[in-house]
Amino acid sequence: MADAGKPTLESSLCATRAVALLLVRHQIRNLRRWFEEFDRDILLPILLGEIALHNIGVLEHDSKWVDDMPEASSNPALDSFWFDGCRMRPCNAYSIAAATDLPRETVRRKIGRLVELGWIERRENGHLFITKAAIKHFGSLLSSRELVELMDAADRARKLMPAYGGVRKAAQGKAAGIGADA
Repeated sequence: MADAGKPTLESSLCATRAVALLLVRHQIRNLRRWFEEFDRDILLPILLGEIALHNIGVLEHDSKWVDDMPEASSNPALDSFWFDGCRMRPCNAYSIAAATDLPRETVRRKIGRLVELGWIERRENGHLFITKAAIKHFGSLLSSRELVELMDAADRARKLMPAYGGVRKAAQGKAAGIGADA
């Protein structure tokens, strides 16, 4: 650290590397867990995640699509279309292949496996929905294990970079070819 309490370019880069290593360790540990959770097929959690994000991730930014969806049925078996009082947006194998940049046949085969496992429901029209069982199972895993570890990693990253604003400016300065004081 410099005399005025500002990080130097060297200390900023060292902190940045330490945080990058911390995040890589966290990510690799999670990838190994997902690999084992899905019978050692790393594409399955990727595809399940893409389908889930397509179904319910839209709620994060835009609920306009809700107005165009049909009302909930009186048949609970058809209500996988709903999640926590909100209607899910359907997707299909083609849109998931496009989102993941994987071959359609690979995606189609892997979706078949996710259906067998009970994590995905495929309708007659080809629409795909994450099941309530998958939401319950993976939601509990995320909240019990991974979310806690992610928050812990974030706390450790903050401790490594106590003057984050100065660290960011220093790193940006190096990337632009100027000193940390710029």
